[in-house]
Amino acid sequence: MKKPNITLKSFAALATALTIGIGAPALQADEKDHKHEEHEGHDHDHDHAEAGPNGGKVLHGVEPHLEFFVTEDRKVQITALSDDGKAVPIGEQSVRIIGGSRSNPTRMTLVKSGEVLVSETAFPEGNDFPVVVQIKPAADAKTVIEKFNLNLVDCPTCDYKEYACTCDHGDHEGHDHDDDHKDHDHKKGE
Repeated sequence: MKKPNITLKSFAALATALTIGIGAPALQADEKDHKHEEHEGHDHDHDHAEAGPNGGKVLHGVEPHLEFFVTEDRKVQITALSDDGKAVPIGEQSVRIIGGSRSNPTRMTLVKSGEVLVSETAFPEGNDFPVVVQIKPAADAKTVIEKFNLNLVDCPTCDYKEYACTCDHGDHEGHDHDDDHKDHDHKKGE
């Protein structure tokens, strides 16, 4: 009888395929149902898009949540939010941002200005590019990283920019809002 010829490489590929096929749906289900029930008095679903009080993107990775808002002069304003989504004075949080062209990224340091943090520099021209936000909730806390595509185009179906859009139309990458806005196609990197 001839022995099967199973190499380490083919075994690893099979194990990976089985892990992804069996484990991924369970992980996706857990993430879809994820809520902040562990935070006292704080229960919301991350699948529901929400904008902050200034019309920016709410960053849920830290407590208190923060609003990431791009101002008219393309600077970033970070606002701390209460459990009910209202602006509160910024605390000990420190924030650094990297965004724009991957080959020549813009690095931003934010400084306290009144009750918010504001970047000292502005984003370069362009309306759709990757952004990495590094948040240190407190001096002795671990840095939290939020990554997203910053799309500064107005959403045709809500009152916000695409990066903070509250419409129920998916993840904003590769979709058309409706037939009247065929030129408003959002493909990653465009």
